[in-house]
Amino acid sequence: MPKSVKYIEIMDTTLRDGEQTSGVSFTPSEKLTIAQLLLTEVKVDRIEIASARVSEGEFDAVKKITRWAKSKGLLKKIEILTFIDGDTSIEWMSKAGAKVMNLLTKGSLNHLTHQLKKTPSQHFTEIAAVIAKAKKKGIECNVYLEDWSNGMRNSPEYVFQYLDFISKQPVKRIMLPDTLGILEPNEVKNFLQLIISRYPSCHFDFHGHNDYDLGTANVLEAVRAGVHGIHLTINGMGERAGNAPLASAVAVLHDFMPNIKTGVAEKSLYQVSKLVETFSGFRVPVNKPVVGENVFTQTAGIHADGDKKNNLYYNDLLPERFGRQRKYALGKTSGKSNIENNLAQLGIELPEADLKKVTQRIIELGDKKEVVTQSDLPYIISDVIDSNTLEEKIKIVNYVLTHSKELKPSVTLQINIDGELFEEHAQGDGQYDAFMNALRAIYKQKKMQLPMLTDYAVRIPPGGKSDALCETIITWDNKGKEFKTRGLDSDQTVAAIKATQKMLNMI
Repeated sequence: MPKSVKYIEIMDTTLRDGEQTSGVSFTPSEKLTIAQLLLTEVKVDRIEIASARVSEGEFDAVKKITRWAKSKGLLKKIEILTFIDGDTSIEWMSKAGAKVMNLLTKGSLNHLTHQLKKTPSQHFTEIAAVIAKAKKKGIECNVYLEDWSNGMRNSPEYVFQYLDFISKQPVKRIMLPDTLGILEPNEVKNFLQLIISRYPSCHFDFHGHNDYDLGTANVLEAVRAGVHGIHLTINGMGERAGNAPLASAVAVLHDFMPNIKTGVAEKSLYQVSKLVETFSGFRVPVNKPVVGENVFTQTAGIHADGDKKNNLYYNDLLPERFGRQRKYALGKTSGKSNIENNLAQLGIELPEADLKKVTQRIIELGDKKEVVTQSDLPYIISDVIDSNTLEEKIKIVNYVLTHSKELKPSVTLQINIDGELFEEHAQGDGQYDAFMNALRAIYKQKKMQLPMLTDYAVRIPPGGKSDALCETIITWDNKGKEFKTRGLDSDQTVAAIKATQKMLNMI
């Protein structure tokens, strides 16, 4: 690696700090699966997987993960949060097979005085004793300075007194958390530059929370200030507003700091995001950067047009980097370019006149707030082009469909046949049956016969959504000759009525 490039360690703490998301609890098997993905696919440097002494389930999960990690030569990448409790956390870790502890200590005088009710010298003596015991057990030690950010704001003398002490202890990493997510980027940079310049031989990690939605920005400034490692979680999971999110932070570092390198494989970020979303039940907002469902979707037609003309609406966040694909939404703001891009992905090319008709139909569906997907397009094309090949001598002008409890469904139908208007009311076993009974009554007045309905099928496009479009396919028998008509709408009965109108004009 060139000397000008600095490597930043990425520690993922989804399985420990991220699991503090309200209502989230991973099973041991889920923890193992996530740990395996993080280390072998996403390729983060370290993972913090549990707090010591929490529960039997946590102990079981740690044993599963350490057993697997040891078999793969990855045991030193597995870390456990521990406490100043004599031998208790150390024994728990040893029985679970873990070899790296992250010792929770106090990083602010306020916490030390009011929570532990101890003096700095008492606290430092106890910390040194735990570190010495861990070393005897062959356990590597890192330390957290809990509430460090408030410590730097309100009691910096204590923070430096602590760092003078800990920098002489056999610890590998000193981890500085913005525990309550209170810092803004300038504070992060200034505090860390001050500390790193004073202790140049120490390894410092920054652990950012997202209470002001500044988690990613603070990570960027921490790296600019010279930290050696950052702590992140998948999907920004964590207590309150969560932690700095893994995908966003990695993308920002890769794109805005060319002299920085991480080991993270960007192509695996979306995969692990979806897995954790499934296991946790913690839904990712559709507009969440990098991993949200909508973030690589162009909606406005002008943007799709610009993409066709020299990629005018592209930025460095190309979806392919993250194993994803750019999409073009279909709706009332789509425009022809959005639709053309979707058709191109399906391998379909339409004449200009047909493209205009399809565009208009999609706009109409968008006005009704229907969600149209790429999978719906072939059905819309078939419906639009088929509809426009028929001369509409017969037109269903209006109808009212009713369905009430313990009453037969009924319809009031108004239809125009060769310029003559007819109206009829009928009941039936269902709404469409009532519609057909009204239609038969009108045709009887005209002394005209309707074909026999022999089959009726409803389907949604594969990959489509049931609340968007459904296709009704009706098979008719007209004097021994069989033919089919199709109708497309978000409502099944309306789709059937459209298919029926096509039939009336065909015969």
